[in-house]
Amino acid sequence: MSSEILWTPQSEIAEKSALSQFANKLGFDNNSYEEFHAWSVKNKGEFWRAVWDFTNIIGDPGTISFMPNEKFPMTGAQFFPEAKLNLAENLLQGDDDFIAVIETDEQGRRQDFSRKKLKDKVAKIANGLKKIGIKPGDRIATILPNRIEALVSLLAASSIGAIWTSCSPDFGTKGIIDRIGQTNPKVLFTTSNYRYNDKDYDFSSRISEIVASLKDLESIIIVDDLQINKLDITYDYILFDQFGSKSEIDFISLPFSHPSYILYTSGTTGAPKAIVHSIGGTILQHFKEHKLHNDLRPQDKIMWYTNIAWMMYHWVVSSLGCEATLVIYDGVPIIKKNNIMDGSLLWKVAEKEKLTHMGISPKYMSTLEDINESPINKYNLKNLRWLMAAGSPVAPSQFDWIYKNIKNNMGFASISGGSELLSCFMLGSPIHPVRRGELTVKGLGMAVDIYDSNNKSLINEPGDLVCTQPFPSMPITFWGKNGDERYKKTYFEEREEIWTHGDLAEIKPHGSGIIYGRTDNTLNPGGVRIGTAEIYNVCETLKEIDDCLVFGNRVDNDEEIILCIKFNNPYIIDKNFAKSLREMIRKNTSPRHVPNRIYQVEDIPYTMNGKRVESAVKWVLSGKEVPNLSSLSNPECLKEYALLNTKNNL
Repeated sequence: MSSEILWTPQSEIAEKSALSQFANKLGFDNNSYEEFHAWSVKNKGEFWRAVWDFTNIIGDPGTISFMPNEKFPMTGAQFFPEAKLNLAENLLQGDDDFIAVIETDEQGRRQDFSRKKLKDKVAKIANGLKKIGIKPGDRIATILPNRIEALVSLLAASSIGAIWTSCSPDFGTKGIIDRIGQTNPKVLFTTSNYRYNDKDYDFSSRISEIVASLKDLESIIIVDDLQINKLDITYDYILFDQFGSKSEIDFISLPFSHPSYILYTSGTTGAPKAIVHSIGGTILQHFKEHKLHNDLRPQDKIMWYTNIAWMMYHWVVSSLGCEATLVIYDGVPIIKKNNIMDGSLLWKVAEKEKLTHMGISPKYMSTLEDINESPINKYNLKNLRWLMAAGSPVAPSQFDWIYKNIKNNMGFASISGGSELLSCFMLGSPIHPVRRGELTVKGLGMAVDIYDSNNKSLINEPGDLVCTQPFPSMPITFWGKNGDERYKKTYFEEREEIWTHGDLAEIKPHGSGIIYGRTDNTLNPGGVRIGTAEIYNVCETLKEIDDCLVFGNRVDNDEEIILCIKFNNPYIIDKNFAKSLREMIRKNTSPRHVPNRIYQVEDIPYTMNGKRVESAVKWVLSGKEVPNLSSLSNPECLKEYALLNTKNNL
């Protein structure tokens, strides 16, 4: 069955893309991507060495590009075992006079930094870290808003081989401690206050509690100490601007597998898992994805709306090494002024900075649609070549909305991967058409497949998203006790030496894909597996619905589907609406998708990274305690769900 094509790259532009040039260099043309992808998976050493050379990675690759392991073909394989390189050196390469970073925020403030100015800042902080005895492998924790100081702390840590880990200050105190507390950092970068949603927040009182929990902490560097009462604190600190001395930057050459970052899982089913990623895997994957799949070119400008804790921050930061300008934004994307929702903030940045690439979330798009924000009619987006989205599946109707309300002559890439791989399994391509509701291609070098319960490969049929062969950005381990064991149990317990990602997905005959949702949230009425995304996609089209949550509830030996709806004012639920909604779901999906119970609720629970939390609702409805409430941004709303069985449903 063919999919509806919404945009096709002009042949001349496709042929000039780096992906096309790279494919041609290796003997493939633009019409043979499937063959090229198969070759890239089969010939790992040759392919990844070609990526290293083509994307201009700085370092010594050594003589071996890939070392297989017969006993443990995925978890035992090695990429570039002799290589030496440095993450910061690769991200800071290029002309010193070039504007490397532009910092802006919800108030419209702006400053830019040449690569020389950025390198000077990094060198000074790196000098300070070395003076206090920080060595390769030590952990550096950062709790800051998305501003230049956070980026400088990352690059400074990376330049000397320290491991960078981060949280956003809007996380709860317990959520922060549950994450960075696992890694025993020696240094903490933070601030006494931050601004979000037109409001100033005092972070100073929380610093004391966080510091008290970090037993190996030796140094605290604070960006802004205006809120700190020095008579009330029991720790010493130094201001960011006073830390370190002017110095020449000195990059330490390190093994490919040396740790670069520690990221965290969402923590909705227990304590967040601390995922350790490598320098080489990070650079190799990110340069491949930015330069080849994202068509990011020298002089381009890219912004992804994110905080510094989400993997998209680490991912977009790597664009610095592609001779592109990184635009960082601090604050909310939509602000309420005089009782009116203002959705202009990010689009004003896109227009002013002439963004070529912009990353947002499906939830953000949904809110823009709800408030009737239509950027295509208000802003000059002629420079915008690519819009990207991640975080959850993008509904087919949102593809339509994008091309009607943002721009009709640009590429759009719905991408899917995760903190676990710090990269993508499926993403965009400058030589492929954009198909409605689908992720464009499998990433080069990524052996993505869909398996049924008998490990049979599926086409045009939903199943488990798996990766059957090793890739460079696989985690090194999970930080902490029994890290290797916990890592292997998480991704390789279900299928030995095959990565099972936890997504219900489908690969179409033309190579694109659909993500239906997490398998732990997969609905199973009558023993048939169906994805939550199919129901969300229908609900996204209705003006009455602000947000919703769908989950399964065990009843005897079967499962019923429960749909909870947060309505837009002034709409309310009634039997007629519930009836028409059920009919619409039945018509657009199947009879098995039709909810047994529909409720109106005040709010929908989300993680700190903006993902719906179906599992938490299932826990409270069954009378169980949610394992890790600190991972939720609005845990108070769960009280309503605990009482669902006492409410009338439609």
